[in-house]
Amino acid sequence: MQNNLEIIDLPEDSIRQYIDAKSAFTALEQAKLRSAEFRGGMVWKTVKGKEYLVRTTTRGDQTGLGAKSAETEAIYNKFTAGKARAAELSSGLKQAAVKHQRLNRALRVGRTPNIIIDILVGLSDAGMSGKFTIIGTNALYAYETAAGVRLNEAHLATRDVDLLWDNRKKLSLFTQENTLAGGMLGFLQSIDSTFTLRDDQLYTAVNKDGYEVDILRRMGQGSDAEPGRFSTLVDDFWVVKARNADWLLSAPKFSEVIVGVNGKMARMNTVDPRAFALFKLWMADQPDRDPGKRIRDASQARIVVDLINSHLPQYSFEDIKVFPSAVADKIAVDDTGNRRIVKPLK
Repeated sequence: MQNNLEIIDLPEDSIRQYIDAKSAFTALEQAKLRSAEFRGGMVWKTVKGKEYLVRTTTRGDQTGLGAKSAETEAIYNKFTAGKARAAELSSGLKQAAVKHQRLNRALRVGRTPNIIIDILVGLSDAGMSGKFTIIGTNALYAYETAAGVRLNEAHLATRDVDLLWDNRKKLSLFTQENTLAGGMLGFLQSIDSTFTLRDDQLYTAVNKDGYEVDILRRMGQGSDAEPGRFSTLVDDFWVVKARNADWLLSAPKFSEVIVGVNGKMARMNTVDPRAFALFKLWMADQPDRDPGKRIRDASQARIVVDLINSHLPQYSFEDIKVFPSAVADKIAVDDTGNRRIVKPLK
């Protein structure tokens, strides 16, 4: 068992509870996807004395499926039965999620700040999880959860969350029944009404507790031609460009179900831990970066490499191809088979 000041294994009862809670959470994820197939309804409509089966959507759209017949009656019966089953399953799993939230809190299974959980749940409910990647310090919550450990809290101390927007993908703010009609700032305010944009950093929103949310984007080819504002709304976020963010967008993705201080769960989509370590080492070498942040970058890279060695050995740095050799060569395998940071900071 790993037990030092840097990486501490979770108690067995906490691990067992997390396994059970994650199982219920992922089952609920699947149930929600299944329920989405039955959104809207199916009704019979009479036109000129003849009945027709009509599929309706939550937006009020209608699609005719044909005149009443044995075939359309079978379609109708299958739909209504499937919708009822999906609703019953989702209802039961939501109750299980509430139970697991209480147990998670009692056993202190998670320690992710509740505001991060709420943002991730909101993005998921809005169908936006695939458009954003959590980068920076908060990714460590996903890595430690996957490994069943606690990292030294000094590595996790932060009062902000960085959302890397994949602006290679077209984004409509008026989908999901106008869930994001108020833009990204409106989305955050639906979670915490005190979020407001900073006057000196229009890419940063801050709430009453001083917690900040930044939205970043890549600096890839063609990106400069795109407007810096996140949406067409005049009071919405501007999006700051992050150097070499393409490395993170092109690297393998890492997804884990994390647990908040209050026991609530959410799925975090972040960067692969190997990409995290390499990117942090690159940042630590940048002469124009704040010296204190460079020290922190190097420290976080080291703890993630140590975590991969001790708990996540299936992750091979040789499989990460998106970084230039000058960065990738900063980590190599030593004679014992462990990964080591082999090049000192400049």
